[in-house]
Amino acid sequence: MQTNLSEQSKRLPRAEEADKILRTCVHCGFCNATCPTYQLLGDELDGPRGRIYLIKQVLEGAPATAKAQLHLDRCLTCRNCETTCPSGVDYHNLLDIGRAVIDQAVPRPTSQRLLRQGLRALAPNPNLFRTLLQIGATFRPLLPRGIEAKLPHDLPAAGERPAPRHARRVLLLEGCVQPGLSPNTNAATARVLDRLGISVIPAPDAGCCGALDYHLDAQAMGLNRARRNIDAWWPHLENGAEAIVQTASGCGAFIKDYGHLLERDPVYATKAQRVSELALDLVQVLADEPLERVCAATDQRIAFHCPCTLQHAQKLGGAVEAVLMRLGFNLTAVPDSHLCCGSAGTYSITQPELARQLRDNKLNALESGHPEVIATANIGCQSHLNSAGRTPVRHWIELVDQVLQ
Repeated sequence: MQTNLSEQSKRLPRAEEADKILRTCVHCGFCNATCPTYQLLGDELDGPRGRIYLIKQVLEGAPATAKAQLHLDRCLTCRNCETTCPSGVDYHNLLDIGRAVIDQAVPRPTSQRLLRQGLRALAPNPNLFRTLLQIGATFRPLLPRGIEAKLPHDLPAAGERPAPRHARRVLLLEGCVQPGLSPNTNAATARVLDRLGISVIPAPDAGCCGALDYHLDAQAMGLNRARRNIDAWWPHLENGAEAIVQTASGCGAFIKDYGHLLERDPVYATKAQRVSELALDLVQVLADEPLERVCAATDQRIAFHCPCTLQHAQKLGGAVEAVLMRLGFNLTAVPDSHLCCGSAGTYSITQPELARQLRDNKLNALESGHPEVIATANIGCQSHLNSAGRTPVRHWIELVDQVLQ
C-alpha cells in the first residue's frame, strides 16, 4: 500500500522499518481468515488488516485514540497472520511500533495502568511470584474465581537436577513464572540432556527475557532486560557453551529477536545478534539427539498443543510432534491446531473474556481425540489451559523424562 508518514513519524527511531512493512501489505485480507480475534468478533478492526490501517493512519498524522488502542490491545500477537500472509508482512514488528506510538499519546485509565504495572513488577520476579503462589494456595477458597482459576491445582515440586559433568554444555533460560508454576520442567530438561551427554550450566545473573515488559507499555525496560541477559550469558558463550536453550517458546521467540531489536545499539548489536543465533528451543536441541537410546518406548495417548510462539514465530510447527512420535507416543489429531489458545503472555489477564473463549475452543479441539494428557511447549499456554480444570496439561519434556530408561 502507499504511505505518507507525517513529519513527526519520520523522526521515530523505527520509521523506515514501519514504512517498509506498511508498503509490503497489499490489503488482500487473507490474514483475517486465520485471525482468532476476527473470528470471534467479526470486526475488521479486530483483524490484522484493520489494525494495520489503524497504525498507518496514526503514523500518517491522524490522532491516536483510545478506540485504536483497544483494537491493538485485543491483538494476541499470535502471528498466525504472518504464517498466512502471501506478501510476508512483518506484522508483529509493525504492531510493536504502532503500540508504542499510541500508548505514548493515549493515557490509559488508572485501573489498566495499575494492572500492567503490577504484572511487570510481579511476573519477572521468580521469588516474589513463588511466594505469592504459596500464599494463594493457602487461601484458595477465599479468592475470587478469576484469580483462583489462575493458580495451579497443586504446587508441583522440582525433581533432582544433575550437576554439570559433560564436555558439552548449554545455558538454560530459567524463566520467570515457570519456576513457580511448573518447576519440574527445567529439572526434567536437565535430566534428559544429561543422559544425552549435555550439561546445563547455571547463569544466575540472567533473568526475565524481557518480553513481558516489552509487550506491556515498557519497551525500554524490556530491552534493558535483554542487555542484562546478554551480559550474563556472554562469558559462558565465550567459554564454550554451545547454545542458550529455552523450554518456554514465548521466551524463545523474544530472545531470537534480540538481534533485530538491538540492531541500532552500538554496544550490544553484535552480541545480541550472536545470542539470537545461539538461542534454541529445546526441541531444536533434541531433534537430532539419539533419544531412542535413553528412553523406553511408550504408546501413551496424548494431544499436543503447539504454541503460537513455536509454530508461527519460530516456525517449528511439527518439530515436537516428530520427536514424540519417534518415542512411540500416540498423538491424537487436533482440529484447527493453528489457532491460539488465548494465553498470549499476559493476554489471559488483560483480556480475560476473549481469552476464556479461545481457551475453551482450544480445549474442545485438543480433547476431541480423547487424550490422557495434553502436552505443550510454553508455560503460559500450559497454565492457561490447565485453569479450566479439564484434561491435565504438561510440558512435553516431562513426558519424555518419564520414559527415560
